Amino acid sequence: MFISEPTIDDLLHRVLEVLLRRGRAILPAKGPAVELIGVLIELRNPRARLSRTEARSLLFGGLGEFLWYLAGSDSYEFIRHYIPNYPVTPDRMGRVPSAYGPRLINEGEGRNQIENVISMMLNNRDSRRAVIQIFDANDVLDHDSDVPCTCTMQFLLRGKLLHMFVNMRSNDAFVGLPSDLFAFTMIQEVVARSIGAEVGRYKHCVGSLHLYDKDRSKAEDYLEERWQSNIAMPPMPLGDPWPDVHEVLAAEERIRNGSLRAVPKSISSPYWADIVNLLRIFERSFKGDNKAVGRFRRRMSTDVFDVYIDKRRRCALKVASSPSVQPQRELFKPH
Repeated sequence: MFISEPTIDDLLHRVLEVLLRRGRAILPAKGPAVELIGVLIELRNPRARLSRTEARSLLFGGLGEFLWYLAGSDSYEFIRHYIPNYPVTPDRMGRVPSAYGPRLINEGEGRNQIENVISMMLNNRDSRRAVIQIFDANDVLDHDSDVPCTCTMQFLLRGKLLHMFVNMRSNDAFVGLPSDLFAFTMIQEVVARSIGAEVGRYKHCVGSLHLYDKDRSKAEDYLEERWQSNIAMPPMPLGDPWPDVHEVLAAEERIRNGSLRAVPKSISSPYWADIVNLLRIFERSFKGDNKAVGRFRRRMSTDVFDVYIDKRRRCALKVASSPSVQPQRELFKPH
């Protein structure tokens, strides 16, 4: 089955409709679900990666996951800051065994897979070997349930467009798919800028695409919503993105630890400064600091994120009025 749409909401709408209508009942370990086997999903505009609906207008979990990946981190506390219900029990060292970060960026062993595919495409623009492996042979032997759902990421530079093809062994269509599309298309755009290319299409192949019965009513409610299908994130600035990416990662750690007071002046573009301000908005909203949320909103260079910032302002007001009640963060299971 092939499903192609221009935006994430168009795509999710089609996927959920087909799952509800044609999905086959299964009983996996995590609960009853309906499933489609062998589905190829295409997001024609990878920058249209954010849902504009009330039910799925989630930004900060996917953003945190994207930065967790690029940091090469397997820290449970890092990802739990953004996804408090992250469904993995950490090991004794507080690490997530299936974390993608160390598999993507294993600098200690000279196996930074993102750097390797960038170098490969700079040397051979028509290469078919620009593949990142996430799921490996050890995962087959590991009887722990915590193994990656993503198998490979392939990059194909054709002309001036960088296309990305991700192969998933399993994907939760309602909860996991939106965050995967966000994080992976952000990686696609970072790699595209690294080789002087524009973003092409994003394709996502899933062995088992499923919807859990517990999410069926929420999926049906989502299908009743309307959305703005022509809204996309601004393009990343031209040129090498990595100096700004490293600055953002350093800022993220300081924000998470409560020590960042201003956007670093070394961040050279409004795009990446906006990312830092979004992280500050997220952190201050849970402190009930509505004034700070409003102040950081005024510093944004675009209004694309206003709907997500408004949610954080409501969160800040709720915390300020009832300090003993902690509102939920963006809860979703990432795979």
